[in-house]
Amino acid sequence: MVPVLDLPAGSAVERGLRYGATMRARIERSLANYAQLFALSGIAWKEACRRAAALTDAIGNFAPGLLDELAGVARGAGRAMEELLALNARTEILSGGPLAAAPGECTAVAVAPWASATGGTLLAQNWDWFSAQRDALVLLRVRKDSGPGFLTLAEAGMLAKIGLNAAGLGICLNILHSSDDGERPGVPVHIFLRALLDEDSVASAVEAARRATFSASSNVLCADAAGALVALELCPRGVRIVREDGRTLCHTNHFLDEETARRETPLAVDLSSRARLARARQILANSARIGVEDIARLLWDRSDGTFSICRVPDTSMPELECVETVASVLMELETRVLRLTLDPRAKRWSQTVFVDSEGGGEERRSARTSKLTPDRQTGRKRANARVGRSPRARGRLPAPKKRPPE
Repeated sequence: MVPVLDLPAGSAVERGLRYGATMRARIERSLANYAQLFALSGIAWKEACRRAAALTDAIGNFAPGLLDELAGVARGAGRAMEELLALNARTEILSGGPLAAAPGECTAVAVAPWASATGGTLLAQNWDWFSAQRDALVLLRVRKDSGPGFLTLAEAGMLAKIGLNAAGLGICLNILHSSDDGERPGVPVHIFLRALLDEDSVASAVEAARRATFSASSNVLCADAAGALVALELCPRGVRIVREDGRTLCHTNHFLDEETARRETPLAVDLSSRARLARARQILANSARIGVEDIARLLWDRSDGTFSICRVPDTSMPELECVETVASVLMELETRVLRLTLDPRAKRWSQTVFVDSEGGGEERRSARTSKLTPDRQTGRKRANARVGRSPRARGRLPAPKKRPPE
């Protein structure tokens, strides 16, 4: 189980202090793991901290409040600010090194309400990374005095990763690589993800991406409860917006934008990325109405061995060199709920957590009841039954959207 940390409304520094103090042991685990990962890439810890500190101005120009939040985390955990910056800039620090494109890393999918069996937007991801980080994960559930509260699965010490907010905006992450990476300072993608959780729609997330500069390439798959789906392909040259057919949107670890794809580095020629993308599209295309079961089947697909969407660990490898599917995450954006498992091979969700702790809180299911069940039970009706009345009945959600006209 991933611990859920509830952070009450307050200042950014107060929020960070509570996070750092409460999750100090897990933050120490993250710091130790990344110190070793950087070393495997030939980067000493002091050098990693120096590189991260060089991004301070880029972060401050984009979202100064997040520097305050990060400073609070550092103080609460009893560590230097530069060390927490190094955690949050780990993608940028590792960019171009031998660990930058871990084979089989990350498959993300989004489904619009008009294609969904639940009648709401679905957003999901497998996070493939080094298995050592499994014990350094945390679920942050944040209330805010202004703007939407949010829920995010994060590596301890980082401000965000995969998540959704009370406005119904959800985000996922795929690492990409281009020949422009590292040419200039920019906003670390994990800081950018935290900033996106303050937005209220895909449209405002797109505008936020256009305001930022980036030093490394990534894709952020965004969706909202109204049914907008976009892939924000970020790179030092700017942001490219990928929309596709508006019914579903899938992304792995290569650029879909043709112009940017020309600058993809040889390091990014991951043998599994294109195979995983094709398989994800195939699974979704087989369902007229895509439900929770279909998404789960996609995330836990192991039909292609090493190149599968669900990556099986090579147990002969050391823990810090063993890449596997560390977590599977499914978000139902209409009901503001996140489902999670750290053991996708078991093919069951181990945690169900709502953005609003008062509107459902956290549910822990037994092994018997957490296996795949019909979509009408695992979707909107089941979530609403838990809280007594639906979010729409409580006046929190609009009526379901039909597909907008072309």
